[in-house]
Amino acid sequence: MKEFLLVGAGGFVGANARYWVNASIARYVSASLPWGTLAVNVTGSFVLGAFLAWTTERVLADPAYRLLVAIGFCGAYTTFSSCAFETVRLWEQGHVWTAAGSLMANNFLALAAALLGVALARWA
Repeated sequence: MKEFLLVGAGGFVGANARYWVNASIARYVSASLPWGTLAVNVTGSFVLGAFLAWTTERVLADPAYRLLVAIGFCGAYTTFSSCAFETVRLWEQGHVWTAAGSLMANNFLALAAALLGVALARWA
């Protein structure tokens, strides 16, 4: 039961953080590209990469923290399912190049952010 509560608590915070980031970005940029989703995917990939590298290579962390942060928070915060749907929607609307660019940006930048997070956790 404790595990479910940890995942749920992390998920609650992650889902609300995702909503806040998306809403904040929407106030400042055009909706022509899902910038909020991109920001969440990149920052979430960074956090997950840094957290997992740090807690498996640098410190001895209680496994409960993985449930809270990696599965709960990052699982609810990152939005790759939203990315997939938004890409399909752009494609269906005839924005083929925008859809391709969004897909490439989300995948490339999120991968780069995860690598940066791992590198930072190993360096620090």
